[in-house]
Amino acid sequence: MTGLTAGKQHMKRLRQVLLGCAFVGALMGMGCALAGDDIVLKGDAKCTACHDEGDSPEVLLIGKTKHGTNADTRTPTCTSCHGTSETHLKGAGKGDKSPLPDVTYSRKGKTPADARNDACLTCHQKDAKRMFWMGSTHQARDLSCSSCHRIHSGQDKVRDKRTQPEVCYTCHKEQRAQANRVSHHPVPEGKMGCSDCHNVHGSAGPKLMKRDSVVETCYTCHMEKRGPFVHNHEPVNDDCSNCHNPHGTTAESMLKMRPPFLCQQCHTPHVPADASLYRQTPKPPNSIGWNGASVTQGRGCLNCHTQIHGSNNPAATNPTPQFLFR
Repeated sequence: MTGLTAGKQHMKRLRQVLLGCAFVGALMGMGCALAGDDIVLKGDAKCTACHDEGDSPEVLLIGKTKHGTNADTRTPTCTSCHGTSETHLKGAGKGDKSPLPDVTYSRKGKTPADARNDACLTCHQKDAKRMFWMGSTHQARDLSCSSCHRIHSGQDKVRDKRTQPEVCYTCHKEQRAQANRVSHHPVPEGKMGCSDCHNVHGSAGPKLMKRDSVVETCYTCHMEKRGPFVHNHEPVNDDCSNCHNPHGTTAESMLKMRPPFLCQQCHTPHVPADASLYRQTPKPPNSIGWNGASVTQGRGCLNCHTQIHGSNNPAATNPTPQFLFR
């Protein structure tokens, strides 16, 4: 029994050794394939001979992206984006003194933004979503595609609604503070992204809106606010941001100011209204007319004008009997 037990243990150890050798061999074969063979298309082997899993493992992650799909004939090669880089190849292996590729995409690189974008726009400008890139705000301020996108990463933060705002907040810090206020769109919750309203690649509308105007962009979700009504509220037809700050406010419904003070920016108040309650104490019950407290307390104008975006009912209905004012 002892000899049989020893034989079983010997066979078990032998299997473990063989499996270990097979695993090491597979790793070595994979390393040789990554270093010597093409990662994406023919012609990339001269790049991956140096930029392998040991030198630049993040470079090989492009194989997990759409730019690393062999089945797609549009897939670019390394030289499609970085140029032929002959001087870089000749200086390979010389340490930090090795010349950089013809086109580099790091923030510290010396390649102009237009030259970086040309490699991307060769394919992507054919898309209607990017037809307004030339002349857009971001293009005019020398932003490149690589300023927001990560090409060699399988997880491009700007393409995920949950992480996209953090990329935008790198420059738009004011909008970060507004989105963290009490009343905001569900951007911090990850249910919306900046690209739901803005086309960062350029737009025919103002403020890089996805539609031709601010109101048309808002109507994409808020269809109940679209008219036509018998009584239209002109600021609504003009620009929703006249009353709302879509990035976030401290007033309810993302209003720039709570009623009635917001309304009185345009409408002459029924009575002198003050942000404080000075001179706005309620009048005796038998008094006639408006009193200041009834206007500024509670919801103010919205106590009567509930359909502020537009209505088919008369807009100037006075609930007080007219004979009281004769």
